[in-house]
Amino acid sequence: MESFEYVRGVLDAYRATPGTCGAIRRADRTFALRLFDRGVPLTVVENALVLACARRLARPADAPRLGVIRSLAYFAPVIDEVLGLRVDDAYFEHLRARLTPLRGQR
Repeated sequence: MESFEYVRGVLDAYRATPGTCGAIRRADRTFALRLFDRGVPLTVVENALVLACARRLARPADAPRLGVIRSLAYFAPVIDEVLGLRVDDAYFEHLRARLTPLRGQR
């Protein structure tokens, strides 16, 4: 995969993640390119976005509302976490299916 395809894939996944502002900034492109340079698989980034989104949504109903995510770099710790996980892809597919109705919501 070429770097521009990878960056586009990361940014498309970020833009589609519930809870993000949907806008792409230069810093987001730079961060995505750094992930490519590090050799982080696109599936790891996608899984990290799904995991972080699920965690944000799994909060008590009376908890204070979380702000909008305005930077792809917000997900850096979860990307690093997912890199070290030994979890079956079925887990992330389950989370993805649960989040599908929320796609497009900001």
